[in-house]
Amino acid sequence: MVKTLNVFNKINGLRERYYKASIGKEALIKLIAETEVAEQVYNSNAIENSTITLEETEKILLQIDLDRFISEREIFEAKNLARVVEYIDKKAKEQELNLETILLLHKILISNIRDDVAGRFRKENEWVRVGSHIAVDPKEVIERLEKMFTEYNATSYENVIKRIAKLHLTFEHIHPFIDGNGRIGRVINNYLLIREGFVPINIKFIDRKMYYEAFKEFDLTGSTEIMEEIVGRALTNSYHKRLAYLEDKKIITLNEFAKENKLSHSNAINKANRQTIEAFLEKNVWKIGVKK
Repeated sequence: MVKTLNVFNKINGLRERYYKASIGKEALIKLIAETEVAEQVYNSNAIENSTITLEETEKILLQIDLDRFISEREIFEAKNLARVVEYIDKKAKEQELNLETILLLHKILISNIRDDVAGRFRKENEWVRVGSHIAVDPKEVIERLEKMFTEYNATSYENVIKRIAKLHLTFEHIHPFIDGNGRIGRVINNYLLIREGFVPINIKFIDRKMYYEAFKEFDLTGSTEIMEEIVGRALTNSYHKRLAYLEDKKIITLNEFAKENKLSHSNAINKANRQTIEAFLEKNVWKIGVKK
């Protein structure tokens, strides 16, 4: 808890810097959001076992021909999730998240993939398994989701890292849909973060093992600590990236930074992973903003 609070205090400082740096730079902020869509789509789909690379994701979204055959499902998964990511960036500022909005997001996500289940929760006798965990009875889905939102809203005094981590774990534990639960769950995280005045996060494919350990921990003990660490690091990373651009810094690779500061590459990577330096991952490459 103390660790999460320390990260949250750090994020509050980054958030204040972000607000100051963003004044008059709406066009740059919009550009950053647009360039992040492909990364959001790639990472979220890769976590769900998609075989499409980041480069291929970018080509699909730009309607550029691919060098290999990719299934129609995976192409729609990329295009549909991109539509969802772009939709929430605008909608989250205008409308509170509710079950109706979640169903709309799911319909956009699953259209042309599973039209029979798109935009609806699981019905009676539609059971799903996540690893060794059998999701809740379909009859309880709506009640559990309503309780999830009630608890989230009732804990507005707590820091957002803890609240998002708990909500995300709870949503995936409920697993309200036949298909698309993970991707919708990560979209919901960003909807709520944007709504509360934070920047969106991008849970990376490279953190997949730790991410699934967070669900296992929650199912076994009810603890949210691992997911809090994931959310906290992702949020810090997102602010570091935006501040590097908004504060007009020179952006260099972490390898260059290590050489300039006489650090071993492994030491620099360790600091970046722990977010003790203002490094960020962009297109799977560690970078950092330094004064010009």
